[in-house]
Amino acid sequence: MVDAVREAGRYTTIAEAERVTRIVLSALGGHVVGDERVALAQALPPEAARVVASQIPVTRPQTAAEFVDGVAARIEGATPATARWDVSSVLSVLPDLVGDDLIDRVLRELPPGYALLFGKAELVPPAAR
Repeated sequence: MVDAVREAGRYTTIAEAERVTRIVLSALGGHVVGDERVALAQALPPEAARVVASQIPVTRPQTAAEFVDGVAARIEGATPATARWDVSSVLSVLPDLVGDDLIDRVLRELPPGYALLFGKAELVPPAAR
């Protein structure tokens, strides 16, 4: 997983990719709950699974922008733009790793706007007529 993140984010070292992966997964772990959290943890490599599973669920869902801002606050020197890169570098490798079906289930539990962070199109239902 870390190698995929390193490649996706074009990080120069494994240590940097590991750090970003840990930060992003810990942030995500608070937002994914219930069966989806269990399934995600089971599908991830053991260390990543522990990071996701050990997080306390958030009390209020965050928008995708708030999520990125929260990650930026955890990374020294990060800006919203670099944090978005970091978040997307980690989350975009998850569909290939854990499967699109699980990611689609996770996305249904998150507020609108997260799909792009996972490298997926944000599908909006048609307006009622």
